[in-house]
Amino acid sequence: MSDLLAFEADRRAVNITINSIGTELTRDDRRKLYSNFGFYRYGHEELAVCKDIDQPKCHDDESHAFLQFKEGFNINKKASEYPLSYPKAASWNSSTDCCSWDGVDIDGIKCHQHTNQVIHIDLSSSQLYGTLVANSSLFHLVHLQVLDLSDNDFNYSKIPSKIGELPRLKFLNLSLRVFEFPQNITFAQNIPPSKHTLSLFSREIPPQVSQLFMLLSLDLGGFRAVVHPKGSTSNLLQLKLSSLKSIIQNSTKHETLLLSFVTISSTLPDTLTNLTSLKKLSLYNSELYGEFPVGVFRLPNLELLDLGYNQNLNGSFPNFQSSSLTQLLLDDTGFYGALPVSIGKLSSLIVLKIRDCHFFGYIPSSLGNLTQLKAIFLRNNKFKGYPSASLANLTKLRTLEVALNEFTIETFSWVGRLSSLTGLDISSVNIGSGIPLSFANLTLEVFIARNSSIMGEIPSWIMNQTNLGILNLAYNFLHGKLELDTFLKFKNLIILNLSFNKLSLHSGNSSSRMIDYAIQSLVLASCNLVEIPTFIRDMADLDFLRLSLNNITSNIPIHMQSQSLLILDLSFNNLSGNVPSCLGNFSQSLENLDLGVNKLSGLIPQTYMIGNYLQMIDLSNNNLQGELPRELVNNRRLEFIDVSHNNINDSFPFCFTSLTLSHNEFSGSFPTEMIQSWKAMNTSNTSQLQYESYKSLNKEGLSLTKEDNFYSFTMSNKGFSRVYIKLQNLYNLIAIDISSNKISGEIPQVIEDLKGLVLLNLSNNLLTGSIPSSLGKLINLELTEITILEFLNVSFNNLRGPIPQNNQFSTFKDDSFEGNQDLCGDQLLKKCIDHAGPSTSDDDDDDSGSSFFELYWTVVLIGYGGGLDAGVALGNTYFLQLYKLLSLARLNNFKKASSRKDNLLVAQQ
Repeated sequence: MSDLLAFEADRRAVNITINSIGTELTRDDRRKLYSNFGFYRYGHEELAVCKDIDQPKCHDDESHAFLQFKEGFNINKKASEYPLSYPKAASWNSSTDCCSWDGVDIDGIKCHQHTNQVIHIDLSSSQLYGTLVANSSLFHLVHLQVLDLSDNDFNYSKIPSKIGELPRLKFLNLSLRVFEFPQNITFAQNIPPSKHTLSLFSREIPPQVSQLFMLLSLDLGGFRAVVHPKGSTSNLLQLKLSSLKSIIQNSTKHETLLLSFVTISSTLPDTLTNLTSLKKLSLYNSELYGEFPVGVFRLPNLELLDLGYNQNLNGSFPNFQSSSLTQLLLDDTGFYGALPVSIGKLSSLIVLKIRDCHFFGYIPSSLGNLTQLKAIFLRNNKFKGYPSASLANLTKLRTLEVALNEFTIETFSWVGRLSSLTGLDISSVNIGSGIPLSFANLTLEVFIARNSSIMGEIPSWIMNQTNLGILNLAYNFLHGKLELDTFLKFKNLIILNLSFNKLSLHSGNSSSRMIDYAIQSLVLASCNLVEIPTFIRDMADLDFLRLSLNNITSNIPIHMQSQSLLILDLSFNNLSGNVPSCLGNFSQSLENLDLGVNKLSGLIPQTYMIGNYLQMIDLSNNNLQGELPRELVNNRRLEFIDVSHNNINDSFPFCFTSLTLSHNEFSGSFPTEMIQSWKAMNTSNTSQLQYESYKSLNKEGLSLTKEDNFYSFTMSNKGFSRVYIKLQNLYNLIAIDISSNKISGEIPQVIEDLKGLVLLNLSNNLLTGSIPSSLGKLINLELTEITILEFLNVSFNNLRGPIPQNNQFSTFKDDSFEGNQDLCGDQLLKKCIDHAGPSTSDDDDDDSGSSFFELYWTVVLIGYGGGLDAGVALGNTYFLQLYKLLSLARLNNFKKASSRKDNLLVAQQ
C-alpha cells in the first residue's frame, strides 16, 4: 500500500504549489491544476479517478453522517494555523452529492469508484472549531481508508475510543502540522509564537488506536506544550507504553509513525526494530529516557529519524551500513561519542542535526562523501580540531552550523568553496583576528558570528552580501564608525544584531524610507547611538527593538507606535521628558516595555488598553512621580512591574502579580489578603527547585540571569553571596522584598504558609509587633542541606519582643535584626527579660475565593533595601510563555542589559 502514501505525499506537494500562488482559486481551478500536475496518474482501483466517467454518488447515510458532523462545529479562521486554510465544510449541503463536496474528491473526500462508499476524507486546515464527541457520526463511515483532520481546533477534546472502529483505516492524521518547510530553508527565525494557541486533542491516546491493524501511517504529532499555572510544562497528548507496544505489534507494516509532542515517558521497546517497512519515525519531545534501540538505525527503509528534545534519551551511533536515511535529527538528546567513519555510508543523507548533544572528537573526513547533504547542525558539542577539507565536496550544502564547539577556525578556508552555502553560524568559535577571506566567495542569507572574538572593522565583503536575511555580529571587538543607512540595501534583512562591540553607529542623512523593508528584530545595544533612528517609524513588521546601553538623550519620539512590536527596550540611556501616553495604548502586541535607568519624569501614563498583552513593565531608576495607575489592573497578563528608585507616592498596592517597589514612598499595612492569594508560595514540593550547584562569592547583590533555558540566581546579604547556577525551574522559588518604604502594621501570621520562601526583606519600614515564630515552620531544602529561608532582614523597623529561637533563625546574624530598639535575642546580644515568646497561629486561613488577585505568584516584591543591591521579579505564571524574558535591576556597576538573553537573536532552524 505504499502507493497510498505516495498519493498523499504528492497531493500535499501539489497543495503547497497551488497555495503558493497566493490567490483564491475556485474548485474547478484546483481540479485543472491537479490534472496538469499529473495527479490522476494513480491507477489502482481504490484511488482511481477517471475524468471520462461521471463521479459516483455517495450513499444517503454517509451524506447524512457528514452533515451531522458539520453541525457539531463552528467555522473559525483562528482554528487553523496554515495561512491559506479555507472552510471546506462550509459549502456542504443536502442538495448536492457528497462525493463532489470540498473535503471529498481531490480536495479531500473521495468515493470508491465502484461501491460509491466514502474512503477518503481530508479536512485538514478547514477552520473547524468544536469538540469531536465520542459518538460522532464520523465513525459511521466504516469504509474509510484515509482520515485527515489535521490543523483544526478540537478544543482539548479527547480522541474518541471509537476511532478503533474504522477497521479499514490506513492513513490517520490528527496532527497540528499539515505541511513541512522545504529543506533548503537555512535558519528559521526564533520569533515568539502567535497569540492564538491551537489545541487539537488532549489527554491519553485511546488504546483502541492499536486496533487499526491495516494502518500504514499514524500522525498525531505537532501539539504544543502547555504551561501550567505552577510553571510545569507538559504535552497535550499522552501515550501509554502498553499502547505503543500494541501499535507496533499489531501494525507491523507501518511506514509512518509521527508522535512528536506526545508524552510517552518511558524507554523505547526493542520491538520497534521489527518495523522493517518504517520510513518516517518522529518522537520529538516525547519525554523518552534510557538507551535508544540501536537496531532502529539499521531499519532498511528508514528515511526520517527525529528524536530531538529527549534530553534523557541516550545512545551512540553504530557502525553504519548503506541506508535510506535522508534526515537524522537528534538535537538536544543524550547521544554521545565520536562520529564513526562509517557515517560516510549514509549516501542519501540530506540533513544531519545533532546540536546540543554530547558528541566529541574530530569530524571524520568520510562526512565529505555525503554529497547529498544540504544542512549540517553541530552546535554545542565538544568537537575539536578542524573539519577535513574534504567537506568542500559538499556542493549542495546550504546550511553549516558549527557554533559552540572547539574547532580551529583558521582551517575553515575551505568553507569558501561551498558554492551553495547560504547559512553559516560560527558563534563562539574563536576565529582570532579576522574572518577568512575565502568567505567572500559565498552568497549568504544568514551569517551569525556572535561572540567569536572578531577584531577590526566589519569586513567589506559582509556589507556586499545583499541577500542577507539574518546578520548577527554581537559580542565581538568590531570598531569603527558606521551609518545605519548602509543597511538600506539589505532589503531581505529580518534580524540585525550588532550589539556589544566598539562600533559608533549613526542614523545617517538618507531620506530613504524603509516601508518595503521586513526587519523584525533590530538589536543595537551598546553601539554608541545618540538618537533613535528615524527610519524605525517605517518598519511595519518590527517586533523586537533593543537600543539599551547607548547615549540617547532625546525624548521618546511619538512615532514609536509600531503595531507589531512585542519587545521595546530603551533602558540605560539618557532619555528625558515624560513617558508618552501612546505607550499605554501601544497596541495589542507589546509584551515587554523596558525604560529603566533613564531620566524620565512626570507621571506614569494612566491609560492602558484593556485586553493588551503587556507582561513586563520596567520603569525603574527614573524620576517618575505620582501614583501607580489603577488602570494597570486592566493588564491581566502583567507578570512584572518595576518602578523602584523613583518618587512614587502611593498606598501599598495588592492588585498586581509582581512588583518591585523598593526605595519609593509606599505606605499602608502589609495586607494579609495578598499573602493568602500567593498560591504558588504555599507549596511544600521543593523538588522543583533544581539547585545543581552553588558557590560563595565575595560580592553583594541579588541578580538573575537567563542563558538559554537555565537561570543563575545570586542572593547576598552584607558581603556574603551564594550563586545558584543552572536552575531550570524557578517557579516555586519565592522572594519578598518591600524594603525602604513606609509599610506599617504587623508582620502577618499567615506568612507561615509560604513554604517555599527563600528571601524575606522587610527592612527600613514602620512595621510593629513581634516576629512571628511561625516563620520557624518553614521546611528544610533537602537537596542542598540549607534552610529554605536563606535570607531574612527585618532591620530598622519598630519590632519588639524576642527573636524566635530555633535552628533556622540561628543562621541569621545581628544585621538582620538591628535597628529595632525593643527587639531582643542572642543575635543582638540583648537578653530577653520576662518576654513570652511570640505566639504561633494554628489557624490556616484558606482564601477560597475567586478574586482576580488569587493567582499563582512566584517571585514577588524583590527590592534593594537593607543589604541588597539588586532585585528581580517573576510574576504570575498563569499566563507565562515558554520564552519568558526576565528583568534585571542590579544597580551601580551591574549592567542589566548585558546579562539578558537575546531571545530573537540566536537564529535557529
